Amino acid sequence: MNSTLRSRCAKAIGAGALSVALLSAGTAGAFAASPSAATPRPKPIMTSSAKPTGTETAKPTRTGTAKPTRTGTPMANGSITARVSKTQVKAGQSVTFTGRAKGVKVGTKVVLLRMHNGKWTALKSSTVLKNGSSYSLVTKFNNKGKEQLRVMAGKVVSPTVVVTVK
Repeated sequence: MNSTLRSRCAKAIGAGALSVALLSAGTAGAFAASPSAATPRPKPIMTSSAKPTGTETAKPTRTGTAKPTRTGTPMANGSITARVSKTQVKAGQSVTFTGRAKGVKVGTKVVLLRMHNGKWTALKSSTVLKNGSSYSLVTKFNNKGKEQLRVMAGKVVSPTVVVTVK
């Protein structure tokens, strides 16, 4: 009976040791395979060795993660599309802008913006986001030339659309 107890203890100890070995090897392998362990983290670099005297003002640092869009404005937490019914129209013809928004509340005011003298100015055409986050705007252009347009809902703006008025 004493030998049976010893063999059972030996088997239990052997199984426990094998389990520990497999678990630790699996954990080490998973840690080694993770992308965060493979790439070193950036370390701060000191740009000057002089100590501040207290009379200098601290320069602000950029720590934000907002990236500029194609038009140079910071991205908001949503997106909106702008589709034009016609890219070329005659002066006085109406153009319909349609699209959908994501991350913007239903009922938010949607405004048509036009690039004028290097600044975005709002046109009189506006509507609100309907159920399903869609919108539709109709406007007329009387001045001939290329119009750079975009749509804004809240702080979210669409990519620029060009309409040529002949």
